[in-house]
Amino acid sequence: MAKAKTLVLGMGNPILSDDAVGINVAKELKARLPGIDVIEWSQSGMAILEVVTGYDKLVVIDSIKTGKGQPGEVYKIDLEDIKPADEVATSHGVDIATAFKLGEKLGYPMPKQVGIYAVEIKDNTTFCEQCTDEVGGRIPSIVKQIIEEERL
Repeated sequence: MAKAKTLVLGMGNPILSDDAVGINVAKELKARLPGIDVIEWSQSGMAILEVVTGYDKLVVIDSIKTGKGQPGEVYKIDLEDIKPADEVATSHGVDIATAFKLGEKLGYPMPKQVGIYAVEIKDNTTFCEQCTDEVGGRIPSIVKQIIEEERL
């Protein structure tokens, strides 16, 4: 059986400290897994459809700030756990679940397997190209976790 065509999508803003954790994890995955397509992504909204269509499997890494977990803690979320918006006023503020729902309705070949890794962050407001020590120090273990759980 052929291996699923996989895309790893590291999301975030590369100049807002911990908000770049998804991008930084993606860079590490790209270095360790040369056979996997990896994209560092800083756009939002429906633009995500441009890059995810045609893949069998999608792994998304992004930051989250709940204030309840420890910086660097990873939450594994299934796409089905995210409720799509009922109404869309603009395509720029569309969350990933809504983008997928619209993509499917429009007939785009959407990935059938989607794994979302949300990394608890400490700081997403400071202009800095480095993650905080707490989050940055966890990147190697986050990379290992994703490789193992997603069998990459």
